Amino acid sequence: MRICLVYDCLYPWTVGGGERWYRGLAERLVADGHEVTYLTLTQWDPGDEPRIPGVRVIPVGPRMELYANGTRRIQPPLRFGWGVLGHLLRHGREYDVVHTSSFPYFSLLAAEAARPLGRYGVTCDWFEVWSRDYWRGYLGTIGGRIGWTVQRVCAWMPQTAYVFSERYAERLRGLGLRGRVTHLTGMHAGTLEAAIPAPAADPPTVVYAGRMIPEKRAWLVVDAIAAARERVPDLRGRIFGGGPEQDRVRARVAELGLQDVVEVPGFVDAAVIDDAMRTATCVVQPSSREGYGLVVVEASGHGVPAVVVEGPDNAAVELVDDGVNGHVAAEATGDSIAGAIVACHAAGEDLRASTRAWCAEHAERLSLDASLRVVSAGYAPDTVRR
Repeated sequence: MRICLVYDCLYPWTVGGGERWYRGLAERLVADGHEVTYLTLTQWDPGDEPRIPGVRVIPVGPRMELYANGTRRIQPPLRFGWGVLGHLLRHGREYDVVHTSSFPYFSLLAAEAARPLGRYGVTCDWFEVWSRDYWRGYLGTIGGRIGWTVQRVCAWMPQTAYVFSERYAERLRGLGLRGRVTHLTGMHAGTLEAAIPAPAADPPTVVYAGRMIPEKRAWLVVDAIAAARERVPDLRGRIFGGGPEQDRVRARVAELGLQDVVEVPGFVDAAVIDDAMRTATCVVQPSSREGYGLVVVEASGHGVPAVVVEGPDNAAVELVDDGVNGHVAAEATGDSIAGAIVACHAAGEDLRASTRAWCAEHAERLSLDASLRVVSAGYAPDTVRR
C-alpha cells in the first residue's frame, strides 16, 4: 500500500516519543513492503537532508521553533498544516492511507479537507486527549475553549484511531469519535530482556530524565529529594534534560542548599542517562501530563522502580503497579513524592527484583514492535479509498 506519514518532527533531528514512533513506523512499513512518504517540517541543515532507506521524506514547511516558554507556538502547526493541505491537494490520489498525529490538529484538519479529492483513508494517533480543564489551564479561558472545540471536531472526523493509554481511549470515545479506537500498549524500541542486574548506587540516587517544561514539573524532584533526605540522609539526585524550566530547577537547588547533592547537567548523551538510570534507587517522573510514560518502561527494563504522580492527564500511572514496579504518589507535593522515594529505598533489592519480574511479564506488550505490528496490519480495505 501507499502510505503517507504526517508529523512535523523527524527523529533524530528532534527527539521525543512521537518522533521515535513515526520513525519506527516508517521503517516498519518499508520492511513490510509498503511505499512510504513522510511529510514534515524542515529541521536539518543544507546538505544534511534525511536519507531513510525506502522512505521519501518531503519537507512541507520551513525550519521553525516549535516551543516558546514551554508552550507550543501556533505558527509552526499552522504553517505545517497549510503545507500538508497543499501537498495532499496535489498528490492525495497517490496515497491509500494518510497517517497523522492528532495534535496539534492542523495536519489532521488538512487531511480531512483534502480527503474528498484524494479519496484516501485517514489513520490518526491520539497521543493525548485533553480535558476541558487542561485546555483552560494551558491556553486560558478563550484559547482553551477554542482548543477544546477543535479537538472535538477532529474526533468527529472519520478515521482509524490509535491511543496509547486507556484513559485517553475513554476520553476520545466520550468526544464522539467516528470510527474504531485501538489501544496500543508498546513504545519501547530497545530490548526488555532480562540483563545482569546492576546494584543500586551507594549513596542512593534519584534520577529524572526528560524535557524541563511546566507540565513535567521537574522542580518537584528537588523538593522531594530535600524532604526524603530527612529519612534517607545520604540521598542524592541527578536531573537530566533541558528546557525553559531548567533555570527554575537550578534556582530551587540553590534555594534549598542542595548544590552538593543534586546535579543538573542539562542535556547529556543517552549513554550517560542509561548508566545513571540502571543504578538509580528510583526514577522520578512528576509530570502532570503524559501520553504514555516511556521512562517508566525504560527504568523497568533495568529493574529500577519508577515514581509517578496521580493525575487525570497522566497516562504514565497506568504503567506503574504500586509496590510492584514502583509507587504512585497521591499528590504533586515534595512530601508525597518523597514518601514514594523512601518506600523504594526501603524495599531495596526486593522491589528491584519485583520490577524485573514485572518487566519480563509485560515485555511483549510494552515493545514498540508489538504496536507497529498492529498498525501495519490495520491498513485494511475499510480504511482506504473512502
